[in-house]
Amino acid sequence: MKDKRTLYRNRKAGKVAGVCAGIAEYFNLETWLVRVAVVSIFLLGGSGVVFVAYIALWMILDEKPLNADNDPTDLSVKKKVWQAGEPAKQALQDVSAKFHTLESRLRAIETYVTSDQYELKRQINNL
Repeated sequence: MKDKRTLYRNRKAGKVAGVCAGIAEYFNLETWLVRVAVVSIFLLGGSGVVFVAYIALWMILDEKPLNADNDPTDLSVKKKVWQAGEPAKQALQDVSAKFHTLESRLRAIETYVTSDQYELKRQINNL
């Protein structure tokens, strides 16, 4: 099943209204790249069209929901310079840190479960 994407304004990552940030997120591009393209078109003679399109998208697009960024399984690695995401080296470090945290929690649980205190509490609860 394909991932359903929706075009939103991303005010959290935006400078003015979040239109460029929303477009960049939708097409998986870096935000700065979309901003440079919009400003370039604006300065190279398409100022009326870009201004009207920006205002129209500002009014038409909904803001990105706050809970849309809270997906812990969302890990995007950039393969090209213009793609959004983090470099592979940074993503690997982040995943390694998450696994290290999980491993230390698992060790603490194993230590408790294999301790005499756990066995004593279990026997008391069985009485």
